[in-house]
Formats: sequence, C-alpha cells, structure tokens
Amino acid sequence: MEEYKLSDIAEVQTGPFGSQLHNEDYVSTGTPIVTVEHLGNRRFSKQNLPLVSDDDKKRLSKYLLQEGDIVFSRVGSVDRCSYVTSAENDWLFSGRCLRVRCGNNCHPLFLYYYFCKESVKQYIKSIAVGATMPSINTKLMAEIPILLPKLEEQRCIADILSSFDDKIELNRRINDNLEQQAQALFKAWFVDFEPFRDGEFVNSVLGSTPKELPITYIENIPHNIESGKRPKGGATLIGVPSIGAENIKGLGYYDYSKTKYIPEEYAQTIKKGKINGYELLIYKDGGKPGYFIPNFTIFGEGFPFNEMYINEHVFLLDLMDCGYNVFAYFYMQTPYIMNQLNSIGGKAAIPGINTKDVECLPIYSNESPYVKKFGEIVLPFIKTILSNSLENAKQAKVRDTLLPKLMSGELKINEIETEK
Repeated sequence: MEEYKLSDIAEVQTGPFGSQLHNEDYVSTGTPIVTVEHLGNRRFSKQNLPLVSDDDKKRLSKYLLQEGDIVFSRVGSVDRCSYVTSAENDWLFSGRCLRVRCGNNCHPLFLYYYFCKESVKQYIKSIAVGATMPSINTKLMAEIPILLPKLEEQRCIADILSSFDDKIELNRRINDNLEQQAQALFKAWFVDFEPFRDGEFVNSVLGSTPKELPITYIENIPHNIESGKRPKGGATLIGVPSIGAENIKGLGYYDYSKTKYIPEEYAQTIKKGKINGYELLIYKDGGKPGYFIPNFTIFGEGFPFNEMYINEHVFLLDLMDCGYNVFAYFYMQTPYIMNQLNSIGGKAAIPGINTKDVECLPIYSNESPYVKKFGEIVLPFIKTILSNSLENAKQAKVRDTLLPKLMSGELKINEIETEK
C-alpha cells in the first residue's frame, strides 16, 4: 500500500464562480446543476435541481460531470460527498461544490469509499477553514493523504462495498415505487374522486366532496394522541432509543447518527410515548419563529428499532386501526391539512401544534368502504417499505463495519463472503 497526495492521483476542480452563473440563468428544461443541497450518501438527491440551457452548458463545459467523479461540498458539511453515475453524466456542478476526478492508477469508486472512512471525514473537517462556516478549497483538498493498494485490489474492495449499496439502492427503488403507487391511489380516490364522479357532491369543510365520503373530526372518533418525554438532563448515550422531530421525515427514513437514548429504567416508568408500530408520528414543534412545516412518518416491523419511544417534540396518533393510520399518513399531507397545521403552528411563539390542534382536524370517516379499502390495499405496501428499510439499515451497518478494515488491509478480500 502506497501513500499519495490527492493531487498525485486525481484532479480537483472548484465549480463556477458566482459571476459565471446567476439564478436568472435557470430555465424550466435543460441540464441539471448539482448544488450542496443535492449531495447525499453516495447518490444525489434529484429534488428541485436547477436547470440551465444548452448554451450555458457549452459555456460552462469545464464544469461538466462524468461517471466516476466525486462531488464534495465546498462549504458547511465539507466531508459530504456523492458519486457520479451514468445517470448524472454531463450534468454540471455549482460553485459551492468541488469535483474530484481520478487518474489512471486510481479506481474512482474505491476513492469514494476511501472518503467515506470516518477517519478521513474527520481529517477533512479538521483542515477546513472558517469558524462560523467551514470551507475547503482545491489547495487543501489536493494535499489530503491517500493510501492506495494496487489497482486490482482497489477494484475488488470497491466491488465488495458497492454490492451492499446496490442492494440498498434496489430496496430504495422498490420503496419509492410502492409509495408512488399508494400516493396515486390516494389521489385518484380522495383528491380527484374518480369512484364518485357520477354520485352526489356536497359542500363541506374540505370543499366540494362526495356525499358517500362522510367527514368527521379526529376528536369524534376512537383515537389516542400522546407525546413522550425525557428525564431531567435530557437524552443519554445508551439505553432505549428516543425518537425526536429530526427523524420524522417520511416513510422509510431514519438517520441513525442522530439517535438519542433514554435510560432503560426510565423507559419502564413512563406510561406514554412508546411506539408499538403503525401509529402515525407527527412533527410537533421546533424550528424558526413564524415558520412551521409539519412532517409525518410511520415506524414498524422492527424499523428503525424493536423498542423505541418518542420524545416531547413528537406526537403519536393512533386511530385504533393500522389501515386507518396508513390512510391518515397520506391524508395529512393534503394541501388543506398542511395549510391548516402550517398556519396554526407558525403563529405560536415556539412554532408547533398542540393536542387540540390535531384533534380538531377534519378527516374522512373510516366508516367509508373506500377509506377501509385504501387501508387494506396500502397496508401491505407500508409493511414492505418498513421491512426493506430495516434490511437497508442492516446492509449499511455491515458495509460500514467492513469499510475501514478493508481499506487498512486488516481484512483481506479473500476473507469476505458476500452474496453476489
């Protein structure tokens, strides 16, 4: 294994300066530009990508991406990076990013995983400049020491580690597809009202709605709503997981690095806040004054943990029927409910909502055959999403355990057994 400077094995390029690209240059169709907001764990987020015209793409051709490039955040979370696949070929990257492009004696995917080592991430943070907003430049990046085995060994290590990420990505795609199917069915039945087009409509709190879809209020139906709590002194480093608002971000999402805990003895004494599975979890409070955007999720099937509690910043809402809870997950994200909660929550001194705010919300009654049928159809989707998410967590844990051992040579390639 030999040590190099990054500049010995790769080219480091900063993105275009602000004077080269302005917000007014963005168009509705064109070539995507990756910004720091789109950098994730290996893959890029594809949401809200700015686009530029073909003319601007030619003008900024120096900043085109190609498969195998690694894109870093130049400011803020400077250790964060994503790997360019064929799907992002010929995209551009913004001025707040850095591009690393491998030379011939370096396998790009190996280098990406090298940058994923915790020790390397900490090193990059340590060399960043700026107290309030860390930043890194091409000169600092170029000096990063890189330990490289022979090229064939690099390829084998990259193949082993990427086999875990490939499984994770497949599960993510399955999950995305299932959630999209559920969203499409919800929209067809409860937004476009396709099954009711020939029926009678009435004026309701939700607007013009089918008479066959009776509306009630959460306070008028069997339900349980509660929040959790933590002991004096707050969370601990070990014990029973305590789920906070930062992890209420949609189906199948959980950031294990943000997990906090409560002592096991304390967990046994509290009567509220335990997650049994398939309850609706609601972002309760927190954020900037005057600004509140509610978020929701459902946990279960051992994901993210077998035993867990919510903290004081999360509501647990149980409508006493798993299928109805699943219906409520999609219903709560409709514009009317989101606007209601956004308006109420934004007025509070500390942005957020209380129990009464939730209980006063209108909802389609579970007495409707269509509401019940939706739950019956979609509940298996949610179970699969949660099971896949748990499997992804296990795959990521094994990958992250193997990564430093393979990179250091502590573990030899022929000692690894992976399913291909």
